[in-house]
Amino acid sequence: MTPARDPLPVRVVEAPPSGPGAAQLTSHRAARVELPGPLAALRADARPRTGDEQWDAVAVLVPGYSGSKEDFAPLIDPIADAGIDVLALDLPGQYESPPLRGELDHRPGPLGAVVADVVRAEATAGRTVLLLGHSYGGLVARAVVLSGAPVRGLTLMDTGPGELPMGPRRSRLDVLEPVLRRRGLDAVVALREQAGDWAAADPAVAAFLRHRLASSSPTALLGMGDALRSEPDRVPELVAALRGRRLATLVVCGMNDDAWPVTTQRTMADRLEAEFAAVPAAAHSPNLENPGALLDVLVPTWRTWLREDTLDP
Repeated sequence: MTPARDPLPVRVVEAPPSGPGAAQLTSHRAARVELPGPLAALRADARPRTGDEQWDAVAVLVPGYSGSKEDFAPLIDPIADAGIDVLALDLPGQYESPPLRGELDHRPGPLGAVVADVVRAEATAGRTVLLLGHSYGGLVARAVVLSGAPVRGLTLMDTGPGELPMGPRRSRLDVLEPVLRRRGLDAVVALREQAGDWAAADPAVAAFLRHRLASSSPTALLGMGDALRSEPDRVPELVAALRGRRLATLVVCGMNDDAWPVTTQRTMADRLEAEFAAVPAAAHSPNLENPGALLDVLVPTWRTWLREDTLDP
């Protein structure tokens, strides 16, 4: 199957989410599990599949810099209700997963090797893997594909072709990196608190975000932060891998993304010959800001990939 070049239609919701919500604390039925690595993860089984759903598939969800598996909480039950298992990860050094040895081990390539082992284990168990990477997780996800791991489709969400471009998010990395290196993680948490980074969040969510950051590994954050400011454009390599293995690909982002510009992501989709969608009423994290509209893109697209896969001779 050759991925479509035309953008997916974008559904504009009449009443988009507003104000603080449950976000990372959204209730779901996933169980907390430990994977080899070791990696902390959330796993949810799909509801019983119907007769026309001739697949055993799992969506492996990879979070971004300073994120965690909980960033996908609003997506877990709806994806499972669509007949697709869910496996949301903490990357090494994020929240409940221990770090690897050094800063360089937390660049996309080494992290991609860790996630590739997860993908291979799922494939060995007979599951078709749909891989999604958010932000920095998108750079890791493409490294997974470039490693040859057996995925059926790749979704790149709010990520770009290479390093994070100049803008507020990169400037914050530049400011916080020396603080983290010289004064430690507690100082970074305090600075973000003073800056009001979590002021708009529900109090329980804000408490979780503070705890998550304080629980993360400084080594991992330094390594990922450096990679975000130096990762090369590897789209030509990815194009070759996708074409050679006939992998379905989707690029999706919030319509108001403030990390990689939407135009950059749309151009990346064109280069990848991938489907593209922009989620309304969302910025860099549509999984938290407008999960309903994001699901309106992900679920039909993934089910189409799986259905076409089962129909292939």
